[in-house]
Order: sequence, then C-alpha cells, then structure tokens
Amino acid sequence: MPLNKPSKSAKTAKSTKTTFYCTACGNEQPRWFGHCPACQAWNTASEAPPSGGAAQAGRTAGGRRWVPQGGARPQGPVPLAEVTLESTERTGTGMRELDRVLGGGIVPGSLLLVGGDPGIGKSTLLLQLARSFAASGRKVLYVSGEESEQQIRLRAARLGDVPENLLLFCETDLETVLETASQVQPDCLIADSIQTLSRADLEGGPGTVTQVRECGLALLHYAKASRTPVFLVGHVTKDGAVAGPRVLEHMVDAVLYLEGERYQHYRVLRAAKNRFGSTHELGVFEMLESGLREVANPSEAFLSDGAREVPGVAVVASLEGARPLLVEVQALVSTSFYGTPQRVTSGYDPRRLAVLLAVLERRVGLRLGKHDVFVTVTGGFKLDDPGADLGVALAIASSFRSRPVLPRTLALGEVSLSGELRRVPRLDARLREAAQMGFVRAGFPRAQSADAEGAGLELEPLATLKEGCERLLGAKVEMPRPEPAAPRHDVRPSERFVTAVPAARGAGDASLDAGGEEMSEDDA
Repeated sequence: MPLNKPSKSAKTAKSTKTTFYCTACGNEQPRWFGHCPACQAWNTASEAPPSGGAAQAGRTAGGRRWVPQGGARPQGPVPLAEVTLESTERTGTGMRELDRVLGGGIVPGSLLLVGGDPGIGKSTLLLQLARSFAASGRKVLYVSGEESEQQIRLRAARLGDVPENLLLFCETDLETVLETASQVQPDCLIADSIQTLSRADLEGGPGTVTQVRECGLALLHYAKASRTPVFLVGHVTKDGAVAGPRVLEHMVDAVLYLEGERYQHYRVLRAAKNRFGSTHELGVFEMLESGLREVANPSEAFLSDGAREVPGVAVVASLEGARPLLVEVQALVSTSFYGTPQRVTSGYDPRRLAVLLAVLERRVGLRLGKHDVFVTVTGGFKLDDPGADLGVALAIASSFRSRPVLPRTLALGEVSLSGELRRVPRLDARLREAAQMGFVRAGFPRAQSADAEGAGLELEPLATLKEGCERLLGAKVEMPRPEPAAPRHDVRPSERFVTAVPAARGAGDASLDAGGEEMSEDDA
C-alpha cells in the first residue's frame, strides 16, 4: 500500500513553526533558551514566528534603504585616493565642554548616541545644544516622541530665549520623520528618543530589538546621505547599558554617557566610543534651575570647601584625557562590630580598595583586618585612574593613625603589590594644575624626579608606600573618645544564683498567700 504524501496544510504548519530570538542582541534559535549563547544574557528569549521574527524583519527592511530626494547610492567602489576631504571641518556646538568630549566639534554626517539614567539631564543637554546651534543661524529639527509641544516649550522657557531656527516636531513614525527632515533640510537632527521611534512595515512595538535596530540603521543612512549630524537619545537599563540591541552602539559614530549622582548637582559627560576623537575626555556640567551650566574649573568643583587638615582626607590628580582634575578622597576607618568587616566605597572600585588594604597591611604594617573601611570621592566623581592609588592609601592610613595629611599636599603614584610606587602618565601636567590651585607640596614616584622639576612645588620623591606614609602624614591628632557606657553591676554567677533562689521562694510564698485570699473571697 503506497504511503500518503503530506498535504499542503501539513507543510504550511511545519513552515510556520515558531522560533525564539534574544531581545538583547537579536540572535535567533529554533528552541527556547534561558541563556543567550551570543551575548551571554539571561531571560531574554522572546517567541516569534519566522515570518515576523527578528531575522525576517531585518531582511525585509534591510532591502530598502532611505535615499534623499534627488540623491542616489554610489554604484560601486571608489578609490580611496580620489576621495576628497571637502566640507569635513568640525562644527562647534557653542558648548565648550561638549566640544571637548566630541574631539573639537561635530563632524558632518555623524550619528551620535547620548545615554544616561532617567532624569539625569539628557533631554536638557540636547535642548541646550539645539538652542546654541540655532542661535548661530543654523536650522535644527528637534523630534520628540515622549513629550508634547507644551512640555518642551516649558522646559525651553527655563533655558532662555528660543531662536526661530529651532523647529519642533512631535512624531513617533520614522518614515514621517525622515520625509519631514528631507523637506526641512536641517543642519542638525535630534531624536528624543530612539526607543520611541518605529516603522509601520515592521512587527513589534517601539523599543523592541527589531524596531531599534532598523530605525537606527535608517537614521544612519539619512545622516551619511545628507551629511547631517544626528543625535539620538537612548534609554539605559538598570545595569547602565543602552537599552536595545548592542548593534546600535556599534553602528553609531560616538556613544556619550551623561553620569552623576541623582542628589549631586554636578554632571559628567563621557565618551564610551568616539570615531573622531579620544574616549578619555570628559565634560563637567552643573545642574541648575536654568539648565546645565558648564564648569570652567572642574578641579575647584571636586574639592570640598571644608578644612582638609583632618585625618582621612587626601587630594589626588586624576588625568581625564588631556585634562588633569584635582579630586578629594575621604576615608574613614573604625572598629568593626561584625564578624566580617565592611568595605564600602562611593566613586571608587571596591576590588582596587581590597588590593590597597592588603598592601597596607602586608607592606606598611597596618592591622586593618578587624576594622570597617569607608572610602568616598567627593562631588559624585568616579575615580578610575591608577595614579590615585597613593592618595587613597594615604587617606586610609591617615584615618587609621589619626594623622592628617600635610596641608596643601598632592599625592600621586600607582601602588604595586610589592608596595613600590610606579610611574604615572603626564606628571608635569598634574603638578602644574596643583600649583595653579594653590598646593605647595607633592608626593610622587622617585623614578619621575626629572619630570617633576620646574613645577613650582615642594617635591617629595617617594620609593615605597611605607615611605609615603611616614613623610606625608603629620602629627597625631587627639580624636574625641566615645562616651562611656552606662554603669553595670557585674555579679558572679554563683552569687546571682544564691540571691535569686531566696527571692524566688519569697515571691512564691507571697503569691500563694495572695491567691488563697482571693480564692476565699470568691468562695464567699
């Protein structure tokens, strides 16, 4: 008996078998997975049929490329030597700190992504950029998918006058945004945010992996074809990364992060990626009621106004790109009342703190195993420079020994596991910044004595961390002693037992007598 052939309905059912794809990176798998093998993310699997999945949507959308009216794609490869460098000059934004992070200004046709925590000031920063850009006579198109026209107008009123060249467009459909941009032909396009834009020909709502990737790709094509700089606002996850597929950060030209503590008024702008400049530069802003104000002297901002001649306070010079910043580090060492001492940091790497504590105990002789150690960096600044090791270690030793660091002293040097001090880059620039801020003394690695000459400071070349603790710490300061505990009358266990038994017996007899009287009254 011949076998029956599978029907067309069976083939259709087999072809419509669902697949799973990762919402973080777009990786597609035929079966459900808890751990993505591509990006190593957990619990990011989403179910979708192949016809509407991430891969098929990408193929459908990828075949269509947006081209401005009157423009055409290049038909083939072009010799690199024949490519002209006309109109590649950077355009200043009017904001000195932002230009520093971007490498000197905006490159025509660049695509830039700005991320940060909610409420940190991303929209305020880009609205100030739009005002400054439009005030210079350029046309700016500000596209908002999260706020209404009235809300943005209220925020713009706090920033100052609104130029006429600043155009506002509240829309979430990407095709409408691109068509409007091709008609307006702005000199700068700002989209707030990329997670609110979507394309009607793609499945899934705004913010999904497919929508974010394809909308970012379309804006990339627009920026390169029209040579218009495009700024994108990106939401971040609870881990601090930009929400959406990782490919979005790969396709843009620069990724900027606006950082800062929510209860601090300073904001730091960093570049995690920059194809046209350094990623070590940073810009410092101060959040005010009238918007973000550029900080002309960041070193003064990160130094506290209080007296520094107290135990546990040291000043270090952190190198951020080409700019040295003076930052104050505070440490507190106290006796631990728990089995495991606490190691708490704010703005400093806790693993690096553990290394410094081990070096202090082994090479300097400080017994910190039964003490709690707290380290904080003032101003909400995050200290990553290894050259700040000496300052952090001095602050801890100063608090432990109750010996303040010598007044107006700067500490520089990377601490090795052997307790020796290693070289730090650009020592001369750090010392010059300290001299301008009124410092009179500097401790640094002895191997860089030649580089420190002519800085105008009293130089203290040091070979080891132990030598630095001996030469840079002042006289011991008498700290207030804790209040004595309430008086306690200790009684020996034998005496406590002897005095407790007769008292218990007397109390028992009295209760029996009282109980008997009560019973007799009840009976009566």
